[in-house]
Amino acid sequence: MYFDELDISDELLDALDAMNFVECTPIQEQAIPKILEGHDLMGIAQTGTGKTAAYLLPVLDELSHGNYPKDSVNCIIMSPTRELAQQIDQQVEGFAYYLDGVSSVAVYGGNDGIRFEQERKGLELGADIIIATPGRLISHLNGGHIDLKKTSFFILDEADRMLDMGFYDDIMKIVSYLSEDRQTIMFSATMPENIQKLANNILRNPVEVKIAVSKPAEKIHQIAYLCYEGMKDKLVEKVLSDESLDRVILFASSKMKVKELSLTLKRLGFNVGAMHSDLEQREREEIMLGFKNRRISILIATDIVSRGIDIDDIQMVINYDVPRDPEDYVHRIGRTARANRDGQAVTLVTPRDWQHLLKIEHLIEKEIEKPELPEGCGEKPSMGGNSSKSKRHSHGRRHSKNNHRKDSSGKNNKKQKNRPSKARPKS
Repeated sequence: MYFDELDISDELLDALDAMNFVECTPIQEQAIPKILEGHDLMGIAQTGTGKTAAYLLPVLDELSHGNYPKDSVNCIIMSPTRELAQQIDQQVEGFAYYLDGVSSVAVYGGNDGIRFEQERKGLELGADIIIATPGRLISHLNGGHIDLKKTSFFILDEADRMLDMGFYDDIMKIVSYLSEDRQTIMFSATMPENIQKLANNILRNPVEVKIAVSKPAEKIHQIAYLCYEGMKDKLVEKVLSDESLDRVILFASSKMKVKELSLTLKRLGFNVGAMHSDLEQREREEIMLGFKNRRISILIATDIVSRGIDIDDIQMVINYDVPRDPEDYVHRIGRTARANRDGQAVTLVTPRDWQHLLKIEHLIEKEIEKPELPEGCGEKPSMGGNSSKSKRHSHGRRHSKNNHRKDSSGKNNKKQKNRPSKARPKS
């Protein structure tokens, strides 16, 4: 489906044209019409599938009609991190470039009192869209700076990350300030039990849109080292020493393990930074900025950064622990081989992890290479069972764009748009 087939305003289509957005992604094609119809929606889609536009475009279209109060907050978008809130705010600015009177304010922590006062003034004046992190929004609610009784749209982006970061109670507190007569939209990359619980509590008869997790990029060279737990640190040291690497993410399953690995690798002389939920927002920002600016070569992290990190030249991802959810494996290794680059993914697999590895291979429909251990790391254990074999499926390609569209009566007509070309919106 193409954007000009959607029932959205010409002003939004002008902005999409200027931004070179032509064809809808699957999540946009399925979600936008349902949101325009007024349904609550539960969307399951990983980062990079276009989900931000999937909720922004229909909400902006609704707000542009002018049927909402000018002196109140009409839409709240919840974001787990400051970085994502900033990205969403930039996309609002781009999509709303040709819309008159649609305003937005980004509200997030980790900054000084001057910024807080600027946010307070913006909130008290009223803004159509507020993009906020949970803690900062609650600070403004507690201060009486914002009234959500007339809010028509409540959106949670990357809801699973918010719950992983411990924001469940904060979200429910924010919901308590909202009118029940609202449209609620949730997006999550996965659907674990806690997300289902949240959805049951805040959504009303939702439509569910699920986009299957995509397979890892073909340019990722995936290997799995079969080892015992006590071999892992030596293996990590060997892998990092034998390669000319300066852009590596090492994932561990717990913040305690992240802290331990950080100390171990620092003692060995590696340039590392640790990212986990015990850090303050300011500390996380400093570490991420250091990694982006190459002051830090190896980022050790929990799954807090497995989605949403926007760095194109990660050379290698190391899974110190095998993820228990196969989709988390895809999210983790998807940090490398971006923008058509080559990348490597190394996973350390103990005997107790074997069945989890088989589930990953079943999901990605590929057997992961299992080489001998590097010299000096010992003998690999024998594992029971055989790996799942790769199942290749051919998929038909989309046909080239058809110039014929259907009008409201269902007849085929060639759709002509005589909008003047305009400059690309500033971001």
